[in-house]
Amino acid sequence: MLIHEDRLFLAEPGSRKIARALYEHVKALPIISPHGHTLASWFAKNEPFSDPAKLLVQPDHYVYRMLYSQGISLDDLEIGKAELQDARKVWRIFASYYYLFRGRPTRLWMDYVFQELFGLQERLSASTADQYFDSISEQLKKPEFLPRSLYGKFNLEVLATPDSPLDSLADHKAIRDSGWKARILPTFRPDSVVDPEFAGFQENIAKLGQQTGEDASTWNGYLNALRKERARFRALGCTATDHGHITAQTADLSLAQAEALFGAVLAGNADAFQQELFRAQMLTEMAAMSMDDGLVMQLHPGSSRNHNRKLFERYGRDVGADIPRPTNYVDALRPLLDRFGNEKMFTMILFTLDESTYSRELAPLAGHYPCLRLGPSWCFMTALKE
Repeated sequence: MLIHEDRLFLAEPGSRKIARALYEHVKALPIISPHGHTLASWFAKNEPFSDPAKLLVQPDHYVYRMLYSQGISLDDLEIGKAELQDARKVWRIFASYYYLFRGRPTRLWMDYVFQELFGLQERLSASTADQYFDSISEQLKKPEFLPRSLYGKFNLEVLATPDSPLDSLADHKAIRDSGWKARILPTFRPDSVVDPEFAGFQENIAKLGQQTGEDASTWNGYLNALRKERARFRALGCTATDHGHITAQTADLSLAQAEALFGAVLAGNADAFQQELFRAQMLTEMAAMSMDDGLVMQLHPGSSRNHNRKLFERYGRDVGADIPRPTNYVDALRPLLDRFGNEKMFTMILFTLDESTYSRELAPLAGHYPCLRLGPSWCFMTALKE
């Protein structure tokens, strides 16, 4: 077998026995995924996945960041291309360097997929690359490997997809209109319209105004546009927002200060301090909106995204150069918590890439403020250089 049934349990026999018992108790429970990195279009169209390279290599930056770190060209892996020109070649490269993933979380996950989903027993390598490619490609054509079938096979109860306010949500509407009873929900991810450093920020604000019929060039119109988009998401089942800020910094500016700051960022005149202050203010504004509409607020700070400027310029956002950084929560969250920390109707889930903050900051904060919850450790290992 590629994987051992006790692979994630402690080696000490007594502890392992308890772990087995606990796992036996929960393993059949349905999965509720509030942050699933899947596409609603998969389930709207319900079409077969094309091949293993397109499915398992090209979209997974935890896979190709390792290969890139060892000198493998992203061009050879066809990263950034809408359609692969030579999927088998890409798969062969991945297979030839699969040994690099030994002892890594990515390897645990991949071996699980190979064995449990596709029934493969022999280790992936250069010599078995074509066998794997052909076997997986053939199985992906079968009805039981269609996206909706896999949703049922994996015992999913809820799957939430992060979506931009600028997204039409047409795929979510198509899923609902199809009569399929699965719960595929949009999650409101406003980074593209609240982060002045996001590519095309000014154009995104203009589009936000056009979509909502609001004058988004004014502070009040901008906030109203965001409220309307949140309402549109809620109408399709959205229950949460998700914020991928660099830090956990929040702010609570006066109306005049917020209006002036918005004018500066919209004009493109804001410096780095003002850009961070605007992101901080928008977290507090989003919390205020959550008080009104009941959406749970999720914060994923601590990742320096697109750290490799050359890769960002060549291949675009989120191409594997996410670097963890220390994160302050106690001081950073105080402005937001001063306003909403004692509100029982507000819920905010904190995630972290900085594991050192769990016992020092996050647990004490959540142990006091009624609104705070702690999310699971966010990719502590997979976000590290593989």
